[in-house]
Amino acid sequence: MGLVTSRSEPLARLSVLFSFLAWTVLACAAEESIAISPVSVREQLSVKIVGEFPHDPGAFTQGLLWYGGKLYESTGHYGRSSLRKVRLETGDVEEQISLPRQFFAEGLTKAGGELIQLTWREGVAFVYDLRRFRESRRMSFQGEGWGLTYDGKWLVMSDGSDVLTFRDPNSMAVWRQVPVTVKGRPVRFLNELEFAQGAVFANVWQKMEIMRIDPLNGKVTAVIDASSLLARMKLPPRDVLNGIAFAPERGTFFLTGKYWPKLFEVRFE
Repeated sequence: MGLVTSRSEPLARLSVLFSFLAWTVLACAAEESIAISPVSVREQLSVKIVGEFPHDPGAFTQGLLWYGGKLYESTGHYGRSSLRKVRLETGDVEEQISLPRQFFAEGLTKAGGELIQLTWREGVAFVYDLRRFRESRRMSFQGEGWGLTYDGKWLVMSDGSDVLTFRDPNSMAVWRQVPVTVKGRPVRFLNELEFAQGAVFANVWQKMEIMRIDPLNGKVTAVIDASSLLARMKLPPRDVLNGIAFAPERGTFFLTGKYWPKLFEVRFE
């Protein structure tokens, strides 16, 4: 999810103002709704950094995944949204597909031989042929799109609320919805998602924490404190943590954020 910035029309400037005001309200609500005490969940984890890599500081990261030794990244903003294939070691973009200007890209996942990329408010999911790296079709869905992952059978999608929605990867049809809670209390503003090790890992918008969620019942089983990443960057990042990708062959996760100059390889412990 991200703030819309348009320079082309007066109406766009008005839209920015309303978006900013709405975000201010949401940020205050976020602080109130997802404060989690150390005794609220089964585990309190932190990140152990095992590697650091360059990351494009101009990338408004919305989705991140690792496959075949490459990073695939969805970047947002109207007029600047893209799908990228990125070389880990250098951060160089090897291939890129730019979305039409009317789309604001969000979460990204791989399902079979396809990449699926959400849009924020446009109700469209772009589907790409992974091998050819080109668009193959589009799917429609209702509501906002924030984060997206794949559990091997169903797409798991967030929309900024406390609910995870499980969808058919071929049609986006809703199969079931699961509220995410800590001791019955909702955890709102779920954002970028990654399915790994039998759990859903979720960024929470405006937080330096990652939630580990049981996909069967929506209960948060661990909170991962990622605040130590900030100290490893020479300058404070312009925006928030957003981007989780699991590398099963390495047993590690890749983490980055919107406009971050670095991408981190970490373990949770």
